[in-house]
Amino acid sequence: MAVHPRVRTIARTFLTHADREAPGLVEGLYLTGSVALGDFRPHTSDVDFVVVTSARPGPTELELLRRAHALTRNDAAGLQFNGIHVTWEDLTRDPAACGPVASVIGGRFRDRADSDVNPVTWHVLAERGVTVRGPHRLELDVWDERESLRAWSLGSLDEQWRRWREKAGRLVTPRGLAVLGSLAPSWSVLSVSRLHFTLKTGEITSKSGAGAYALHAFPEKWQRVVNECLRVRRGFGSPSLYESALARRRAALDYIEMVLDDALRPGLAL
Repeated sequence: MAVHPRVRTIARTFLTHADREAPGLVEGLYLTGSVALGDFRPHTSDVDFVVVTSARPGPTELELLRRAHALTRNDAAGLQFNGIHVTWEDLTRDPAACGPVASVIGGRFRDRADSDVNPVTWHVLAERGVTVRGPHRLELDVWDERESLRAWSLGSLDEQWRRWREKAGRLVTPRGLAVLGSLAPSWSVLSVSRLHFTLKTGEITSKSGAGAYALHAFPEKWQRVVNECLRVRRGFGSPSLYESALARRRAALDYIEMVLDDALRPGLAL
């Protein structure tokens, strides 16, 4: 599939630095997330990756990878390159069994983290992953279990997003103030809609796809906030559908609460 030039550039930049710092270590590089789902937006999207090595990196290799990512970040012109480092064997099993792995979160390298070590990443890699280095995704043996995908999505809504909604509901907090902007409401509204879509269908969609789904899945009263979030994601510079940031914040928080309540009711998942 065709990918955005900035995506190609950052992927090649990382491989250049990784091969210089640790020759032969990176055997596979795959792109997931919005790139794989055909919804990459340069002004809002990260470039999500899965790096594959033959074995878990040791302390020396971790430092070399840390340096490669730092050099990549310096060259990336604001674009974040986030993802995980796993082995070929890791991909063949339930991600819950992998434990924390070397990861890049928010542009920062961590030796051990579990961000994106989940059935969603495995599923997108298996179904839509973009191969930059290594065997084509169709040649990979990637664990992909639909029931685990649904269970993980339900747990994410019930745990992560319930907590997120509670904290964001307090205005005079960093998270509460962030929702006065445009990006946080768009990201959160479309993210919970994606998880609802997965519970309903057993499939994965992009954030834009989730917005299109939400326009038909929920009552008409929620269309304004969904369209506002799609407007922000598209980044065309059109005017807001809300008269104030406070009104948009309230609508986004109410929408998220509605989606959580609907998703967690008995019988939603197929």
